[in-house]
Amino acid sequence: MVAAVVVTFVVLVALSTPIVFALGLSGMLGLVLGNFSLQKLPSALVAGSQSWVLLAIPTFVFAGSLMERCGMSYALVNLARGLVGWVRGGLGMSVVLAEYFFSGISGSTIADVSAIGSMLTPPMLRAGYRPEHAASLVASAAAMGILVPPAIFMIVLGQIMDTSVVAIFLGGFIPAAVTAACLMTVILIQAHRLGWPKDDLPSWASLGVAARASLVPLVVPVVIVLGFYFGVFTATEAGALVAAYAVAAAALYYRNVTVREMVTLLHETALLTAAVIFLLAVASIYQFLMGMLGVPALLGEALRPLHATPWLFLLAVSMLVMLFGMVLEGLPAAVVLIPVVFPISKQIGIHPVHFATVLTAAVGIGLFLPPIGVGLLMALRFADVSVGRHFRAYWPYLLSLFVGLLFLILLPELTLFLPRRAGLIR
Repeated sequence: MVAAVVVTFVVLVALSTPIVFALGLSGMLGLVLGNFSLQKLPSALVAGSQSWVLLAIPTFVFAGSLMERCGMSYALVNLARGLVGWVRGGLGMSVVLAEYFFSGISGSTIADVSAIGSMLTPPMLRAGYRPEHAASLVASAAAMGILVPPAIFMIVLGQIMDTSVVAIFLGGFIPAAVTAACLMTVILIQAHRLGWPKDDLPSWASLGVAARASLVPLVVPVVIVLGFYFGVFTATEAGALVAAYAVAAAALYYRNVTVREMVTLLHETALLTAAVIFLLAVASIYQFLMGMLGVPALLGEALRPLHATPWLFLLAVSMLVMLFGMVLEGLPAAVVLIPVVFPISKQIGIHPVHFATVLTAAVGIGLFLPPIGVGLLMALRFADVSVGRHFRAYWPYLLSLFVGLLFLILLPELTLFLPRRAGLIR
């Protein structure tokens, strides 16, 4: 039965069937072949979509889209260039810094690639960066940025794993900073090796102007971190607060978004939210099937040699998640794999927040793995460069992402420090 479900899913995906329908149809086949009542199908769909925390998805998505439409990302990019642009290779470093800032308000990796790629790829090309290096900087920075909350993927993980989304959010900040430091180290080496230019040293006045312009968007990540750390609000409440702040900033400060445009953004948000919720609902069928068939127990037995070394288990799961993330994108990869591997990680003794953060980092890398990572293909489009030509320049940045992931796996306290200090975990 498992073979039939897997083969059906692969065939449907190969025929370009939307992932959610491929999952649903193959899951239905599993219910039929397993002689399970088809009444499980509607009950699983309803159960998989009923969770309070999922209300955070539309609010964060809408807030991020509205902030991008207002032009907040431009202010963050200018601040990043002012802070590090004067260093050799500083324009490349500003991509990483701007992504760290912007990820805290966008909530979507694809939105990050679109915003940062469109704003910083042309300046890098004009400054003399080769197209393949410009695309590599955007791709690697966005792969790191998925660790900076809020992120839709983290909300989905919290729902599937029944783990505090706030704890997962807080757990991502330090690993993202460590990965960003690894990327900046590679950029600094590349800048001196390839003779990349540097911006003029900014005056205090110009830096002050950039900082003041960035105050409005930077309020969001600061409030989120402090609110989560001190237990002021939940993830769902934070999403509502950020959305209200975005509307107020657009209407009272920027005044460059019409009511019609806001309605359009609401419509786009509703479509994206519906797609995510539908995917989670369908995934609940797989959770039922995998549990009834004892697949986690079978896989746990196969991975028993790794039980004594949790870091090797996390590394193996990360590699698997990267491959799935490259082919299926992040959310489908999560809903397919997590119900199988998460019970094993709990049995080994890996903390759920640490496990969720490692999976998030692995999916981020998978989205930007050649040759078919969807995030990578988008980044290449901005630089107009082919996958083959790009990879020759991409591998040092990809290596730095792997080093950051390895630090995250080997040092769980990087993830658990903030949630533990906030009293969210023991």
